[in-house]
This record gives sequence, C-alpha cells and structure tokens, in this order.
Amino acid sequence: MIWIIGGTSETKSLIRSLTGKREYIISVATYSGAEMLTGENVIIGRMNQQAMLQFIKVHGIDTVVDMSHPYALEVTKNAKAACDATDIKYVRYNRKASGVNDCIYVESIDACVELVKGMEGCVFFTTGIKNIKDFEKVKGKNRFVYRVLPSIFSIQECVDSKVKMEDIVAILGPVSEAMNYSMFKEFKADYVMMKDSGKEGGTLEKIQACKRLGITPVVIGRQASEAGMESIEELLRVLL
Repeated sequence: MIWIIGGTSETKSLIRSLTGKREYIISVATYSGAEMLTGENVIIGRMNQQAMLQFIKVHGIDTVVDMSHPYALEVTKNAKAACDATDIKYVRYNRKASGVNDCIYVESIDACVELVKGMEGCVFFTTGIKNIKDFEKVKGKNRFVYRVLPSIFSIQECVDSKVKMEDIVAILGPVSEAMNYSMFKEFKADYVMMKDSGKEGGTLEKIQACKRLGITPVVIGRQASEAGMESIEELLRVLL
C-alpha cells in the first residue's frame, strides 16, 4: 500500500496515473486540501511522528510518497523519520524552484519579519496563515493585506490575529497574472510577499504582475529539505 502525503496540486496527477495500478491512501492536513481530491481513501488531519508510525502500521504501508508543500519542513522530517523507523521506502517529490531573480530574496520567515519592520506603506502577503501573528506584531501604522484560502480555518486565524475584514482576501489559488495585477493595484500594494511555490504554485504570475505595476516582490526562500524528484514521470518510474 502506498501512502501519499498530499499538499500540492500535483497530487491529483499522481493519483490519476496510479488508479487501477497500485493501491494507495492519501492524507491531507486540511479540509481545503481534501476538496481538491476525490475518493473514499482520503484521510484529513495533521500527524506527528508517532501518529505516522501508527498510520503505517494500521494501513500496511510499504511506500510513502511525500508530496507535502516545499515549506512544510516538519511534515517531511516526521515522514522520513517514520519510514526509517519502520524500514519502508520513502520517496520525496519536490516542486522545482521558480528561479526568480527580479525580487528581494530572504532566506526565512524570520528574515522576512525583520525586513518588514523597516517597510512603509501597504504590504500584500500571499504567504499563508501560519505567520500572520508574527507579521502583525511589526505592522506599526502600515497596512498589511493577507490573501488566504477561503476556509473557516484561514478566516479564523485572521480573526484571532485581529486582522480587519477589509484587509482579508479569500481565494483559492493559483491566481492568474491578470487577477494578481488587479488585486495588487486595487489595494495599492507597495510590496508583495510570497513563497517560492514553483511554477505550479503561481509564483511567476505574482512576479510578473509586480513588474507591470512597479511593485517590489519579496520572495521567501526554501530552507533545507529532503532532496527529491521534480516530476510525476520520475515518481511513476519508482512506483510502478
């Protein structure tokens, strides 16, 4: 049995290729991730290393395919450790980085928070909900706008962080260059914060929209992660 740890849109492509050829079960962290998938073998919920060990045992897993987001470092760390502990195959899928250079580049969220402290104007964040509280602490008199998934969990995080409704944009990405352009222009953004989510995650569309508007894009780099494959074709050669 293959266990696919979902988290990126490419999970759907892998499932289409595996259906009818190998047995698999999928896990995703949130309901928004599950909405993108179909079938009864989708499990929703976050797991620590101990929970992963139990999951492997209960479902008779022999191979783990880690397709979690490039920035979900804890998930990858726990999955790799669980596979090592149970002596089963671990396969990592990594989205290829965008290779962008027309931007300010910072190496981590912490570095981004430090950078934001010295900014003035409107900062448009497309970095997810995990670090909203950290950014809000250094907002000062500036306007911070957060683009998040249209889920109750995302909105609740904004509410808990005391973000005003007028500073929340809820939409399911990836977002086209044209829509990015319209949003950044509408909110009069001076800076746009983003992760390097690769071609599939819409990073290039954000960069292009910024260039057209003369806005400074800030890209948070990927920290060290497990090396992996960069195409579905590579994965299938290992799995089939």
